Amino acid sequence: MCRHLAYLGPPEPLGRILVEPPHSLYRQSWAPRRQRYGTVNADGFGLGWYAEGDPVPARYRRAGPIWADQSLADLARVVRSGAVLAAVRDATLAGADAEAAAAPFATGPWLFSHNGAVTGWPGSLAPLVAGLPATDVLSLEARNDSALVWALVLARLREGDEAGQALAETVLEVAAAAPGSRLNLLLTNGESITATAWGDTLWYLSEPGRRTVVASEPYDDDPHWQEVPDRTLLAASRTDVLLTPLKEPSDAHALAPALPKEPRT
Repeated sequence: MCRHLAYLGPPEPLGRILVEPPHSLYRQSWAPRRQRYGTVNADGFGLGWYAEGDPVPARYRRAGPIWADQSLADLARVVRSGAVLAAVRDATLAGADAEAAAAPFATGPWLFSHNGAVTGWPGSLAPLVAGLPATDVLSLEARNDSALVWALVLARLREGDEAGQALAETVLEVAAAAPGSRLNLLLTNGESITATAWGDTLWYLSEPGRRTVVASEPYDDDPHWQEVPDRTLLAASRTDVLLTPLKEPSDAHALAPALPKEPRT
């Protein structure tokens, strides 16, 4: 359970994207409008952004609520970026790990967030661990369901899958192992955004050639926000957005040929 957002567009101060809008991600930490599970996202938060000319993103994460962080105002005021992924967290299960459990997770050029929960965690996903390299399991950043889902996605990316294929196949695999899971995944490399709507809300705002925003819920009342249907894969760049239905796990064999290639800028 959480709210998350990814932005591609002209460089803006982080605050203009995450704090200033009337229903911003900052406000969604205590007053989400469309959250189906949980009411307050106070179990940590994280910001990830890309600097021009550097493919590896920076991150700022904390274990407490975003509204209690005294350093955020200065950071959000002076840091500018044209590619951002951020999240506020409502923990599925209380536990340790502090800020390590807060999205975005990161490896190389990738930033990743999971909005939802895996049913039967951790036992339900134990069979999937066998398919991961031992080093990936031993180096999990946190002991929560989102960190393991990220490890499953990352393994596919390292094997050469494009972002859409990696997210879709991971969602189907986890949903088959843990029916009833909510698996809204969000992934960016600073050039594209890939996301899934699976059990919770997802919206996008697109101004072709200028900006694309993908978020758990709209951060303002712009009438151009579009809701993504449940069981859908979203692939976006600064110029276009492509939606593809996802099959249920029983129909997973029919998915791979239908998946689009990741849009290029």
